[in-house]
Amino acid sequence: MAKRPLGIDIYEAAKKRISWTFNTFEKIYVSFSGGKDSSVMLHLVMDEAIRRGRKVGVLFVDLEAQYKLTINHVQEMYALYEPYIEPYWISLPIALRNAVSQYEPKWTCWDDGSDWVRKPPKIAITDQEFFPFYEYDMEFEEFVLEFGKWYGDGRLTACFVGIRADESLNRYRTIVREKNKFYDKGFTTWIGEGVYNVYPIYDWRTADIWTYNSKFNKPYNKLYDRMHQAGLSIHQQRICQPYGDDQRKGLWLFQIIEPETWAKIVARVNGANSGALYAKESGNILGNIKITKPEGHTWESFAKMLLASMPDKTREHYENKIAVFLKWYEERGYPNGIPDYASKQDEASKKVPSWRRVCKSLLRNDYWCKGLSFSQTKSENYEQYKKIMKRRRSQWGF
Repeated sequence: MAKRPLGIDIYEAAKKRISWTFNTFEKIYVSFSGGKDSSVMLHLVMDEAIRRGRKVGVLFVDLEAQYKLTINHVQEMYALYEPYIEPYWISLPIALRNAVSQYEPKWTCWDDGSDWVRKPPKIAITDQEFFPFYEYDMEFEEFVLEFGKWYGDGRLTACFVGIRADESLNRYRTIVREKNKFYDKGFTTWIGEGVYNVYPIYDWRTADIWTYNSKFNKPYNKLYDRMHQAGLSIHQQRICQPYGDDQRKGLWLFQIIEPETWAKIVARVNGANSGALYAKESGNILGNIKITKPEGHTWESFAKMLLASMPDKTREHYENKIAVFLKWYEERGYPNGIPDYASKQDEASKKVPSWRRVCKSLLRNDYWCKGLSFSQTKSENYEQYKKIMKRRRSQWGF
């Protein structure tokens, strides 16, 4: 999709989008993470809210095992805009992806009976009965979706989200894909029951974020200063929960930037320490780019050995994905099964199937099997997906 210049600078364009949102939607809230993008977006939204004398909701989902500097910044922002916000600081047991452990592929922040990394602040919502939609250990994605519906209460509602199209292909697709339903403007996305995500800084670049911080001298997360001191470029600096599939590469930074927090995380999150060691060494978790198989094994037999070594729940998850992978290629030119290996170039570009590709996904702890061309299964559909796959695998014989 070609870019079309708007004839104004990105700062003025963002302000126009925010003003339009305030004119259009009955209820408005901000999905805030404490990161550089959402902080700039919150400042911009609050400038408009203060100008209009209007309150907006601010949602922060506290993931417990986070940098203390991030928590300090979120508290700073809540205090700065206290007269103009409805604060929703969430410290409830929520299921999160743990990409650094096969034995605990998910972990639950703030779960009952655990020795937490820290205590939630006084402002936090910890009452599990507070939200009528909340269920213990519900998925993060499901919680934020249900929160929007609850907050909107049937009225036309906007959720400001601070993502930028140039940050990743997935974020670009989130904003521009044609199948998205939007509300009059292309920088909005329908998420259900009268609730729309609004992306006012979608066309900003990383340098624009820091230009804004420099020019307007507003609070930002000082964690980025520490990351700069650790040698990361402005494009490498990410602070979302570090145990996910894409974020785990920065896990080793915890022990450098906040060793006191890191000591607690190692005891709290299964696999965090070994994950940090592998990430620092090779940029991957549980498997280098070049992988080898044990002597006497084919790649197929090695894959089956790896599956047999996993916990039952994790093994079932991977076997479901592999069954779909095998069935798809069976119907597309491989009736007698996929090859054990193929050209490394073709495997890397995902042009051909092979058991070596399967092994690489397993060794990398690639939970959603992106290396086999899958995308993440939506959490609200996952249990139904497992039932369907159990029936299909029986029919397919995989």
